[in-house]
Amino acid sequence: MDPRGENRGAAVLELVAGDACVRVRTEEGGRVGSVVVGGRELLVTGDPQGLIHWGSYPMVPWAGRIRRGRFTFEGREHTLPLAMPPHAIHGVAFDRPWSIVDASTIALDLDERWPFRGRVTQAFALDEDGLRVTMTLDADEPMPATIGWHPWFRRTIGAGAAPVELTFAADEMLVRDDEGMPTGERIPPTPPPWDDAFTGLREGPVLEWPGELRLALSSSCAWWVVYTAPVEAICVEPQSGPPDAANHDPEVVLPGAPLTHEMRWRWTRG
Repeated sequence: MDPRGENRGAAVLELVAGDACVRVRTEEGGRVGSVVVGGRELLVTGDPQGLIHWGSYPMVPWAGRIRRGRFTFEGREHTLPLAMPPHAIHGVAFDRPWSIVDASTIALDLDERWPFRGRVTQAFALDEDGLRVTMTLDADEPMPATIGWHPWFRRTIGAGAAPVELTFAADEMLVRDDEGMPTGERIPPTPPPWDDAFTGLREGPVLEWPGELRLALSSSCAWWVVYTAPVEAICVEPQSGPPDAANHDPEVVLPGAPLTHEMRWRWTRG
């Protein structure tokens, strides 16, 4: 890996290995804003309407939605801002500048929108055949938390190329109610289209752009959300817990016992 740490106005961390180049947009939510392999861009790289629909951004200290932005922890009710009403969505890190720690690491202190104090780091490792991202949430006080990533992969990555094909198999899918929120009930997966949470993967998800590139995904996270509705993109999101986990069975992070997970992408060129 050649961690150039290119710092364009303190906005971009650039890593290069062979014909692979990753750019981390530190000022736009600490997201992987671009992944180019063999001249092919894998990610949606921007959206003039905001920060939700592009790149591969961290979701922390919750992933997905929290119903109506409300949850109770240790007997106290908390209210969160509604980034996408009527629910709180994707945490408080994807829309804030992160600090560069070194050529492959960035960090962020949780802000006042989250009622508990703590900090997050992301570390990036790139080689010619893949990318590994590790996220760690350190708590200054006990807090419920879910972490993960939200990548927006392009449907096509070459001129005139066929659209991406997803291979995905899981044992269970969460039922959603009329608000699009999980009820807690688990069922065998239904056929796509999906905007759903799954667990019990039989193997890692695979995205294949025929004749161009094969991308195998893996993660230490036990949950995945797959969103297939967009015309221009497909989202395959590893999460440490399901959406709305704060209202169901939250994982509690304690001081001195951080929550850490990783996401790996391994590519095979076409």
